[in-house]
Amino acid sequence: MLLTITTTHQPAIDLGYLLHKNPNRFQTFDLSFGQAHVFYPVRQPDLCTAALLVDVDPVRLVRGKSATGSDSFSLQQYVNDRPYAASSFLSVALKDVFSTAFTGHSKERPELAGAAIPLQAHVSALPSRGGEDLIHRLFAPLAYEVRVTRRPLDERFPEWGDSPYFLLDLAGTLPLRDLLSHLYVLMPVLDDDKHYWVGQDEIDKLLRHGSEWLAAHPERNVITNRYLARQRPLAREALARLSEDVADADEVEETHAREEEVVEEHISLHDQRHGAVLAALRVAGARSVVDLGCGEGRLLQQLLKDRGIERVIGMDVSHRVLERAAQRLHLDRMPERQRERISLLHGSLTYRDRRLEGHDAATVVEVIEHLDPERLAAFERVLFEFMQPRTIVLTTPNVEYNVVWESLPAGAYRHRDHRFEWTRAEFQAWATYVAERFGYKVRFLPVGEEHADFGPPSQMGIFSHA
Repeated sequence: MLLTITTTHQPAIDLGYLLHKNPNRFQTFDLSFGQAHVFYPVRQPDLCTAALLVDVDPVRLVRGKSATGSDSFSLQQYVNDRPYAASSFLSVALKDVFSTAFTGHSKERPELAGAAIPLQAHVSALPSRGGEDLIHRLFAPLAYEVRVTRRPLDERFPEWGDSPYFLLDLAGTLPLRDLLSHLYVLMPVLDDDKHYWVGQDEIDKLLRHGSEWLAAHPERNVITNRYLARQRPLAREALARLSEDVADADEVEETHAREEEVVEEHISLHDQRHGAVLAALRVAGARSVVDLGCGEGRLLQQLLKDRGIERVIGMDVSHRVLERAAQRLHLDRMPERQRERISLLHGSLTYRDRRLEGHDAATVVEVIEHLDPERLAAFERVLFEFMQPRTIVLTTPNVEYNVVWESLPAGAYRHRDHRFEWTRAEFQAWATYVAERFGYKVRFLPVGEEHADFGPPSQMGIFSHA
């Protein structure tokens, strides 16, 4: 079985530092079920490919089973697809051979280890018990471009029909550790036939490798059940622990949001932001609007009051916050005609979600600064490439203005969960780059009363599809 990983990041040879495997050497690693080989078929300054070739020894597998008395002899033990099909064998080999890369650390390239870079992955023979559709459902929400080709039973005899195996090609801009974790979890999920006993420790593995993406994945139930070999008690525990992690994050988010409101309270900046966003949407003539990171639904309330907006969608990563949004909007008592105008969705800003595509406008109000910088590239593709609304209204704090608030300690951000806060120049540079990359035009407006030296407290970019 063969897996290749390719990058066009320059210098592309840095892929060797990220994988902790020398591109100039052919390396072999012993596994309990065979051997794994690592080599680099392409080593150029602008293109580098690393290959992981796993050679499964079927005789060793059978002897291992016989030693435990788990299987009696049959020809099927020796003649099967395990040496060739991407399965839990390839997943285990990936983790064993590239264990340091999974941590996201690199001694030689520390700044690159967690950075989003262009990556492509190719799997030569992927079994999917669920067909091509399931492959797309698992990988597309993770912001990959997914290409799937079904392999014939025998290329020499096309009349024999297709096999149950696929060629898989993934392309995305993300940290290498994320690509490895996605493949590690999802390949055995697609195969749905693990080669080893699945016990309690598999829950920890799943949550460790899926900690940053599984909770928000629309197929998390399918992934959890299949990864844990359809053992319902294990799956229930894993899903419960995922929910607990989200709940804990919700509590922290609530506390921090209240702190941010206290800082900005005296100038009613929330109201000014929402007024500016609504004005921009009216000018754009938006009829359907998606509010990304909708929180407790304050902007959603205002959107519903606008008769010109026919469809409103609020999305947030927090289940608890969405529940409070439903309460604020009184969805349970809302007239049916009004209720049909709004939907609340659970999801993430950094994973593609086809439910968000095909709308006129998207709003991202004081949300982007909560993303880790290395996640920005995924967010950009989700919003500007996949969703691709005609109008995007995005606001973010102006860090220069923070000195005006006496209650805010020097050098502190307005919210303890902010990963960054941009100056006006930094925001405009980012917005201009993104607009040019994805075919948008952008204009900038201040939000709130401007200070002569430090500008407005918040800044807005209005993106229009060119």
